[in-house]
Amino acid sequence: HYLLRVPSGPAVAFPFPLLLCAALGPVAAMETFTPGTLEALNGTDVRLKCTFRSPVPAGPKLTVSWSFHSAPRHLGRENSVLYYNHWAYPSKSGRFLDRITWDGNVHKNDASVMLHNVSPKDNGTFQCHVKNPPDVDGIIGEIRLSVVLKSDFSEVHILVLTVGISCAAMVLLVVIVVIWRHWWRMPQDKIREVGRASPKTSLNAT
Repeated sequence: HYLLRVPSGPAVAFPFPLLLCAALGPVAAMETFTPGTLEALNGTDVRLKCTFRSPVPAGPKLTVSWSFHSAPRHLGRENSVLYYNHWAYPSKSGRFLDRITWDGNVHKNDASVMLHNVSPKDNGTFQCHVKNPPDVDGIIGEIRLSVVLKSDFSEVHILVLTVGISCAAMVLLVVIVVIWRHWWRMPQDKIREVGRASPKTSLNAT
């Protein structure tokens, strides 16, 4: 403890950590952002997106740790996926060997990775843990990956199909109108031609 002497009273003892906190002010914890849940098609590549926000600029001690728990999580053991510090160090063994690559940029607060050739064996929870000393506390980002064998007919597909049908209907309508106007004008043009030819015929008869 340090003694802080107040001019009008006795010496008062202040704990040093309290003085340090008062000098530094409140410190915000590391914030990590992930999509939460993600669905991928079997055999494709998927980007595991993880971004972060830290009150401290990204420094040389910043690290990113990616890990994996198979589903259900409480039954599966933790598997190391990738570690980053200046350089990316993917797992050298296990299910993710040669299937994980770094796809982030820590100077843009991006700690994402790419998982290649996914399969149902990859169903589970991926964790993204970013540390940027002295900012090392915060919630770890999680992504629950679900790999499907075939693409479902989702709302997006329905929307695309609806828009496509609407566009095709509009094009068909325009074509019908153009054809109708063309056929409607043909008799009118013939009548005009006959009207123009009639005076010439009268003159020749005279």
